Amino acid sequence: MLDIESIKCIRTQIMHWRLAGESIAFVPTMGNLHAGHLQLVKAAKAEAERVVVSIFVNPTQFDEQDDFANYPRTEDTDLEKLQSEGVDIVYMPKREEMYPTQMLTKVSVSQVTEKHCGAARPGHFDGVATVVCKLFNIVQPDSAFFGEKDFQQLMVIRTMVADLNFPIDIIAVPTLRETDGLAMSSRNTHLNGMQRQQARQLYQALCLAKQAVLEQQASFAEIEQAYLRRLTEQGFKPDYFSICRRSDLQAATELDEQLIILAAARLGKTRLIDNIQLDLNL
Repeated sequence: MLDIESIKCIRTQIMHWRLAGESIAFVPTMGNLHAGHLQLVKAAKAEAERVVVSIFVNPTQFDEQDDFANYPRTEDTDLEKLQSEGVDIVYMPKREEMYPTQMLTKVSVSQVTEKHCGAARPGHFDGVATVVCKLFNIVQPDSAFFGEKDFQQLMVIRTMVADLNFPIDIIAVPTLRETDGLAMSSRNTHLNGMQRQQARQLYQALCLAKQAVLEQQASFAEIEQAYLRRLTEQGFKPDYFSICRRSDLQAATELDEQLIILAAARLGKTRLIDNIQLDLNL
């Protein structure tokens, strides 16, 4: 496994693979890797001859500097995990390599970013889209892998790739969960013992809301409000609990069939996000 920091070096290595006719899969991460990340790596290995994983804690996607400063950094452990998975390159650029001068250009995806996490975290998705665009330009993969837990992020990347004509297949990988249903996340390590017990109730609320929708127990708006209250009563500070069309993340209507319920809520200083998909009239 190669550990590369410079743009020039990674482009040189990838050029050699291209000349040999090998396909390249890419998994962008911010490190602090858990089983969910490794699930992406496994899917990438099944897709291509070569797998590149990036580790870069991107400062431009954090709306709170304390959040950026406190983001877990576990590079040595991450490298061991990726080595055991048979990754070909770990790309770990320094901040100065990714942002050598004042950035006068940014990538902004409209509409799909305006609600949910986009409303709660202004500028976040501009940071995500810009850094992923830069990474795609550096690595130039055939395919890239993203988890469905960050579903709005997945939609942002898909939209950007389609609009800017990137020749990259964006492949979604289902959310990996703990045994009690909590979606795996690097941020889970910030939860104390009591909060960790509470955290499982977020997915439970999504499952119950899904059942309420399928059984037509109430209108979408009433279900959303009911579960916002439920999460608040359970000690969360919810940002949103939204029933959306899966295709564009706009508010679902009674005529829509492919839906997703998106939720974000804080426990103490830790912000958790999750979602659940459902199909009507099947």
